[in-house]
Amino acid sequence: MSIKIGVLTGGGDCPGLNAVVRSVVKTAIHDYGMEVVGFMDGYEGLIENRYRDLDDKAVSGILTRGGTILGTSNKADPFNFPILENEKWIYIDRSSQAVRNYERLGLDALIAIGGDGTMAATHGLMNLGIKAVGIPKTIDNDLYGTDQTFGFDSALQTATDAVDKIHTTAEAHHRVMIVEVMGRYAGWLALASGMAGGGDIILIPELPYDLNIICDKIKERNRRGKGFSIIVVGEGAKPIGGDLVVQQKVETSPDKIRLGGIANVLSKQIESLINMETRVTILGHLLRGGIPTAYDRLLATRFGNEAVKLVNGNRYGLMVGLKGQDIEPVPIEEVAGKYRLVPRDSAYIKTAQSIGINFGTDI
Repeated sequence: MSIKIGVLTGGGDCPGLNAVVRSVVKTAIHDYGMEVVGFMDGYEGLIENRYRDLDDKAVSGILTRGGTILGTSNKADPFNFPILENEKWIYIDRSSQAVRNYERLGLDALIAIGGDGTMAATHGLMNLGIKAVGIPKTIDNDLYGTDQTFGFDSALQTATDAVDKIHTTAEAHHRVMIVEVMGRYAGWLALASGMAGGGDIILIPELPYDLNIICDKIKERNRRGKGFSIIVVGEGAKPIGGDLVVQQKVETSPDKIRLGGIANVLSKQIESLINMETRVTILGHLLRGGIPTAYDRLLATRFGNEAVKLVNGNRYGLMVGLKGQDIEPVPIEEVAGKYRLVPRDSAYIKTAQSIGINFGTDI
């Protein structure tokens, strides 16, 4: 009797999700003769028993496609599932329903592709008897237990292209241009795109900034004949002693705070202190879209392949992670709900400082 596995994509979308699904299906079928079903819209599909059979035909031609053929949801927490009742949202525990559907389908294992929220939900379901393997995904690169997630490189390329293009208009009009990128509470995307795109000032959540230091850097560049400045800021950046800029609160989401708008705040503050025009570009969900880079396709394919190998070896409760150039499994319980932040002694930060990039603070 063949092994039957389920696969789902949870949390926010990113380039490379389809590449992972493709790899899981092809490895499962070609190497081990397994059956594969895909749950629609993340854990919502498992809870509501919405799924599709996945075979070679189903995953043909999806390697280069962005998004996910399975759909996803960043609200479908099995342990805190939102239900609209009498025009009010209430939250109920539907984890037992997820387990029942897993058992009714005769699944031997579940492969969950997602970030910290998905891994936390997966860990909870493991405690209820589901055998699971995790695959790390996020453009933010903030997932504990892996040196890099797939999706990050693609988002980095999009962000860097944007910063490249901002340079010409900034120089032409002698302006301060602020580019805001996603990343939540981690500054990996801002740091890497700022460096790769030639940013002058990079602001990340891990290093609260001083507005006066930012303005001093801009004025210093003007004195040297550089009549423009590029600031790349992560959405979770905040001033020393200050608060995050919250765009909205989404009550139905496990992570209720939606960050965004720090660039607009900075723009007004800088213009009030320096007689210099400032413009803002917020990349937002543009960073989640598009085709995955070659690197992300390769990493996603490796992750999917290794996840199926773990299932075949009856090794559950693990997430595949990148350590250096190798794929190594780590316990999901060590990953669930944790963030991987930029350390203050990061080699990236040290290199950026050496080439004159300012972080809006004295470090």
